[in-house]
Amino acid sequence: MTLIRRTVLGALAALPLAALTPQIARAADTIVLGEVNSYTRLPAFTEPYKKGWELAIEQINAAGGVLGKDLVVVSRDDTGDPATAIRIAEELIAKEGAVMIFGTFLSNIGLAVADFANQKQVFFLASEPLSDALVWSKGNKYTYRLRPSTHMQAAMLAEQAAKLDAVKWATVAPNYAYGQDAVAAFKAELTRLRPDVEFVEEQWPPVFKIDAGPTVRALEASKPDAIYNVTFGGDLAKFVREGSLRYLFDDRPVVSLLTGEPEYLEPLQGETPNGWIVTGYPSTDIDTPEHKAFAEAYMAKFGEAPKTGSIVGYNSVLSIAAAITKAGSTDTEAMLAAMEGLEVSSSPTGPFMFRAADHQSTMGAYVGKTALVDGQPKMVDWTYADGAAYLPSEEEAAKLRPAE
Repeated sequence: MTLIRRTVLGALAALPLAALTPQIARAADTIVLGEVNSYTRLPAFTEPYKKGWELAIEQINAAGGVLGKDLVVVSRDDTGDPATAIRIAEELIAKEGAVMIFGTFLSNIGLAVADFANQKQVFFLASEPLSDALVWSKGNKYTYRLRPSTHMQAAMLAEQAAKLDAVKWATVAPNYAYGQDAVAAFKAELTRLRPDVEFVEEQWPPVFKIDAGPTVRALEASKPDAIYNVTFGGDLAKFVREGSLRYLFDDRPVVSLLTGEPEYLEPLQGETPNGWIVTGYPSTDIDTPEHKAFAEAYMAKFGEAPKTGSIVGYNSVLSIAAAITKAGSTDTEAMLAAMEGLEVSSSPTGPFMFRAADHQSTMGAYVGKTALVDGQPKMVDWTYADGAAYLPSEEEAAKLRPAE
């Protein structure tokens, strides 16, 4: 491979400068997609996510590709650093000939890459970052988002929380864009549904650096009727362990964002709390034909059940392929025009579309409860919440975005 690359580069050196476009370093029968994510920083989510997009690429290419060309993903690790993500995105476009960028996980990185896309006029599909700012207060022409946002998932949970007898609430969330948005959205939605509620305590641990002891003690001291939790990953495990030891969750409902996702639920094992109301993904229990086909192909290829990241990666590539097909081109303006109102009908989680007004997809999430079933963490009593039902109207959403 090195020898071939050197030969190609040597041939390119003899061409006029104007001819040295990135695309000629790639075969004419491929479409290059640039992908950025925090692989070493967040492997529990990003490794299944990568497997998801790899499966989608394999299936699409086996079926003839897009516009008669194979899709090729050039993937890079941003190590959880926004500056690194921007540098990588620049290289993917300028050196690798990528026609667009997709991916990212953390909201601060997603926002940084979205700003890059806006400045450089590059199409960016934000696969995972959930901050509302991505499509609203800091939204731009070049950025679309796949996953249901913090507002959408918080609204799903607020709908369930409003049914509880709880009046006094405490919150705990990582102190960055995602956590801040998630708390603000939950408070707004729950207060709208239940004007009698009050919020008596807020805890803001730094992301991935929670000091669980003081956090739990502060929550307990406020004597809330219920708790809204936004911690995830290692922070979630520490919070659950410390809270259980101090009986924080005894006879006290907990509503928890993302905790039903296998990436975060399975590591809890025997410490899994019972009856938390959560958003998540009950991957082994969804029996629609579309999901069954996806799950069987995924398990056959990787020897494990899909996780939330798997769905996000898979649906990302389905969306990109649908956009390029609709556009009939990889020209940026043509792809952006195709994204407005784009429908993705073959998703394992059901059909969804991308709204023209705020560039948010209507992909939904599953809402249920945590439990130990036969000694294993599970999401039970779940239903699918259609994302479209938890978004403001397109007219209202358009007012939340900067003028273009």
